[in-house]
Amino acid sequence: MREVLTRIHLERHESDKNLHRFYQLHVTPGIFEDWALVREWGRVGSPGTVRKDWFETEEKALTARQRLVEAKQKKGYQSMG
Repeated sequence: MREVLTRIHLERHESDKNLHRFYQLHVTPGIFEDWALVREWGRVGSPGTVRKDWFETEEKALTARQRLVEAKQKKGYQSMG
């Protein structure tokens, strides 16, 4: 499986604040030789909000994905596999 198809799933739990959040990212090709970074976030167990950001190249989309992963990890999100 190519890296581009890999879905990154992060979660953040703070039981004392009743905070149970997820953040999911993946990169996928578009139909016009462009690439989408698809993000979904929300409360664990609920449907999330979805956003797509478009990039000219796969490399730019993967770079943006990595920046978001690092930013979320700084806020306490952990990879769930």
